[in-house]
Amino acid sequence: MSYDFSKILSFAWGGWTTTWPTQLLALIWLAWLASWVGASFWQGRTRKQVLTLDSSRYRLPILAGGILFTPWTAEMLGEKPLWVFGDAGIYVLALITLAGISFTWWARIHLGRFWSNTITHKEDHRVIDTGPYGIVRHPIYTGLIAGMLATGIGVGTVTAMLGAILISLGMWQKGRMEEVFLAKELGEDAYGAYCRRVPRIIPFTPPG
Repeated sequence: MSYDFSKILSFAWGGWTTTWPTQLLALIWLAWLASWVGASFWQGRTRKQVLTLDSSRYRLPILAGGILFTPWTAEMLGEKPLWVFGDAGIYVLALITLAGISFTWWARIHLGRFWSNTITHKEDHRVIDTGPYGIVRHPIYTGLIAGMLATGIGVGTVTAMLGAILISLGMWQKGRMEEVFLAKELGEDAYGAYCRRVPRIIPFTPPG
């Protein structure tokens, strides 16, 4: 059996990634994903975490959004963008996307071994309220939401924008669940006071 690798490559690098500069948006996300997964081994020992069944409340919208967000969904549906930005517009949105994922990396490095992909209580866990965590309580989600929405707008397809919205809603829900969990684990006096002082996801808004 022979394979036509050109067709496989064409499908893998298709949809809204077929033209420049929207390809730049895909390259930014691929670089972020590779680096993020590669750094996943850098975390402390977990003492307790939210059950998988409970976590489905945020995992499902993020999963559904991720499927819609990919360029392959648009390609399979034969979807056309609702609008087309000029090169300058895409470059501006790419800068916003890059700024968003840079914010996630600042937060992850600042959080250090307390970082986890799931809602967990790490050994020696304590409230981190400096650096990006002094700006918002969930800076990783803030950066990802900003980057996803900027990319969805730049791509201009219904599926990409709907995917970005679903991912954002999933992260918002994850942030809410994480706060309930950490308030119980770290204490209302410590984590509750932090929540009353710092905005959840949107900077410079009233805490809530």
